[in-house]
Amino acid sequence: MNAATFRFLRELADNNDRDWFAANRERYERDVREPALEFIADVGELLDRVSPHFVADPRRSMFRIHRDVRFSKDKSPYKTNVGIQFRHAAGRDAHAPGFYLHLDPAGCFAGAGVWHPDAAVLRRIREAIVARPGDWARAREPGRGWRLGGDELKRPPRGFDPAHEFVDDLRRKDFIALRPLTQKQVCSAALALEYVGMCADAKPFVEFLCQAAGVES
Repeated sequence: MNAATFRFLRELADNNDRDWFAANRERYERDVREPALEFIADVGELLDRVSPHFVADPRRSMFRIHRDVRFSKDKSPYKTNVGIQFRHAAGRDAHAPGFYLHLDPAGCFAGAGVWHPDAAVLRRIREAIVARPGDWARAREPGRGWRLGGDELKRPPRGFDPAHEFVDDLRRKDFIALRPLTQKQVCSAALALEYVGMCADAKPFVEFLCQAAGVES
């Protein structure tokens, strides 16, 4: 990624329509898509240092630029950010355990964990926290700038002790950790190596979630 990536995304936010995008498609390919695919390939060469079960796939790792507007009041056709996910090999979609990179002129971050898991996986994660509180206590704080985030319930989920020591985590609907990044970091030639190091820091957190979900870590 480079300064041109963010320049394109800023201009797209100001001109979010199909005519403008068609006129600037070559810029999108050159300044956004190609650098993102190069990053995916670079991470793919290093990802085994974290785990052999997460995949860098140029066909699936980069999210589509087109927005799904079917159920949205906002009919803008294009996303004004870039999302890249290295999901678990057993996962079929963005809700699988994985590692993530978000690029946006308004703020960039690395992500790790499970976003919007289905009801069965969500319950298994909560049950694992109850069954293995010591392991969760160690896994939930990846360190080095990672912080838990995502959506949560207002009340403890039904069937779980409201006095549990990790009740705030049991209320989570997402089990994701986030780490902010600067545009300088994102535009660095060392981004792939630095990013994989961040993923390694978050590995115990993701391992706990994978074990709870019943997939290899």
